[in-house]
Amino acid sequence: MNSFPQKLHNKLKERKSNNAFRVMNSSNNLIDFSSNDYLGFSVSEEIYENTNTLLSSENLKRNGAKGSRLLTGNYSLYNKTEEYLSKIYRQEAALLFNSGYDANLGLLSSIAQRGDVILYDELIHASLRDGISMSHARAYKFKHNDLQDVQTMCKRIKKNNHVSNAEPIEIYLVTESVFSMDGDSPDLKSLVSICEEHSLNLIIDEAHALGVYGLGLVHQLNIEDKVFATILTFGKGLGCHGAAILGSTFLKEYLVNFSRSFIYTTALPPHSVATINTAFQELVLDTKAENSAIKKLNSSINIFKTEIKLLGLDQHFIESNSAIQCCIISGNEKVKSYSEKLKEEGYDVKAILSPTVSEGKERLRFCLHSYNSEEEIKGVLKTLKILIKK
Repeated sequence: MNSFPQKLHNKLKERKSNNAFRVMNSSNNLIDFSSNDYLGFSVSEEIYENTNTLLSSENLKRNGAKGSRLLTGNYSLYNKTEEYLSKIYRQEAALLFNSGYDANLGLLSSIAQRGDVILYDELIHASLRDGISMSHARAYKFKHNDLQDVQTMCKRIKKNNHVSNAEPIEIYLVTESVFSMDGDSPDLKSLVSICEEHSLNLIIDEAHALGVYGLGLVHQLNIEDKVFATILTFGKGLGCHGAAILGSTFLKEYLVNFSRSFIYTTALPPHSVATINTAFQELVLDTKAENSAIKKLNSSINIFKTEIKLLGLDQHFIESNSAIQCCIISGNEKVKSYSEKLKEEGYDVKAILSPTVSEGKERLRFCLHSYNSEEEIKGVLKTLKILIKK
């Protein structure tokens, strides 16, 4: 075996010395305050059975797609699922991708042309950043959820472009409807107004809003027609796998022709596509049900937020109305020790370390679910309070 490069050895040593070394742990039977399965759909027997029924009706008893969508992997179920998504989201078209990462990479790397500009929130997900870095556009970050900073940057870009007599440019603005590490949201309606004022193409990643806010915040706020591209990720609130980009028919045609992460990969297995279809059917029904998973999740969020105030812990938490609630515990070593002590008490709460978040902003990330009981929520927060007091 060839020796491992010294430069790479050094990077691993540095990560270990900073207490930021990542390892893959086995799943556990602790009380879940960690997973992204907000509605419990990943363990739904009904969705599982409905998926198998759908596969049988489509005569798709296959383990894989056999090829890319552009070669041999484009079964009728894929097209039916995309048509279903575009219908329930009131969009012209939808295009399935193998994952949220693939969707973000394929979208951002292909749409912005040389000379165009991408403005992005400083806290967007790594997949969006990677897609931006692969594009030929100029890219500038704006302060997190700071609409005034967006306004300032738009005016400066237009002024510089006017002075240079350059050809008209396209400006894309990229944000998330719920941020994965803070759990907060931008003022999307105000952001839409800014985009209309400055002719910006708005791109919104709905990964952590789907399920938590029904079909997502873009749909809930009825701003679909104001958004250039909406990214849906299915591995979180929908409890399965894959992703889709919603937008115009032209956008879909463009991505089919130029999005490399779509073109040059084997399509999702038919089972994954069938699960997406049946999970969405369940989600649509859940939005109208009396005793729905969404309502149970909202109850969990309200109980959690009420309890942190009663225990005087709210000063440690980032303000959020979503299923993601974060308690700042500065320092990798310290936050890891808190996480371990919570596990000893039976609670699975993950420590988020730098460099995933900024140094000094390390945190315990509580993910709430429809199946978390009031007793569990109060128990984990009382344990946290004891740890903080010590």
